[in-house]
Amino acid sequence: MKAKKNPVVDIGRNSSIYFAIGLNIMLFFTWQALEIKTYKADQDVVEIINIQKQFEEEIPIVNVNTPPPPPPPASVHESIKIVEDAVEIEETVIESSEIGLEDAVMAPIPVAVEAVEVEEIEEDVQVPFAVIEHVPVFPGCEQGTNDEKIACFQEKMKAHISKHFRYPQSALDLGVQGRVSVVFIIDANGKIASIRSRGPDKTLEKEAERIIGLLPDMIPGKQRGKPVKVSYAVPIFFKYESR
Repeated sequence: MKAKKNPVVDIGRNSSIYFAIGLNIMLFFTWQALEIKTYKADQDVVEIINIQKQFEEEIPIVNVNTPPPPPPPASVHESIKIVEDAVEIEETVIESSEIGLEDAVMAPIPVAVEAVEVEEIEEDVQVPFAVIEHVPVFPGCEQGTNDEKIACFQEKMKAHISKHFRYPQSALDLGVQGRVSVVFIIDANGKIASIRSRGPDKTLEKEAERIIGLLPDMIPGKQRGKPVKVSYAVPIFFKYESR
């Protein structure tokens, strides 16, 4: 049986070849499109510089009447005096100041020990009350041993504080209370000096210092038979009972 169509004019015979060629052509154009590069146009500002010729003004030279330079100094003529060769020049002899072995060395004159004066310097010694040899004596505690004088001193101190104690009204109004530690010195003359205090309030400290300042003069304490300064510390309690 013969075919109805001519195989030479059959379009579908080479369709795969045409498809491949078309695909390659499309891929080529796609690749070219991807390779296209665009650049931003540079906007360069071009300025024109007008250079004009500058004319320099010629400044005329003016001659100023300057005084003439001073004349050169007159040449000094040195007088040359010819001295005869027979003149003798005296040389200065420099004696050596070094001491040789043949020179005798004079020994210093010995000074007697009795001729040296020894000046005694009084030291400002301050001894605590607990270690003093002879404690300061409170008025009324002159009799008894050293331990009895210490006990009497403490009793007199308590009695003095109780007698002169006065609670500051301002501290009462503010409700201030507490312990005030007072340190003072009984100097070599038996007088009270260098009163210092530390407490919860300045008002209480001031009152404690006032009480200690009213202490009478005492017999000073002695260390090695000499009157010395003695430091003493006493606590004063400020306490009130609320009603």
